[in-house]
Amino acid sequence: MINASLKVFAMNGYEHASTDDIVKEAAISKGLLFHYFISKLGLYSFIYDYSVRYIMLELSTGVSAKETDYFKLLDQIKFAQLQVMKNYPYMLQFINSSQNEDVSEALVETEEKRGILPSQYAQIMEQADHGKFKKDTDVRMLTKVLEFTADGLMREQFMNGSFQPEIYYRETKQYFEMMKNLCYK
Repeated sequence: MINASLKVFAMNGYEHASTDDIVKEAAISKGLLFHYFISKLGLYSFIYDYSVRYIMLELSTGVSAKETDYFKLLDQIKFAQLQVMKNYPYMLQFINSSQNEDVSEALVETEEKRGILPSQYAQIMEQADHGKFKKDTDVRMLTKVLEFTADGLMREQFMNGSFQPEIYYRETKQYFEMMKNLCYK
């Protein structure tokens, strides 16, 4: 039920996600879905909260508090995300797509939780020692480029129907390694 909900919400957004599609994807009855979640909004709220908690757990166990290398920290984040995607292939896509959500009831329902993951990622990256970068490297811009690259790779693979977490992780690592070679002294 969770994977089906993640997939349908990730691919369609809250407004266009249909509970009919979710129950079909999950191969359950609509009555069972509403027995547990009461409404589509209740399901969305649960899925959002569950996703944030699950990703936070993987980050807390997968990222070293002692690591200071920028690219090693990024790799540890991506590896933690790989662990998430092995169990929930659409979870990160759902979290990413929810950032563009514009339905007010969905926004209000998840408002308190929306800043948790961005804050955690920022806190992790604050550990990074910027001393290894070439002097003209804008680390803030680099981080955005790498985020867009990773998100774009994920979206592309989902749209092609070829998403496999391990392949996504390896490909992302290649881009990160290329940027490391360009940006480090």
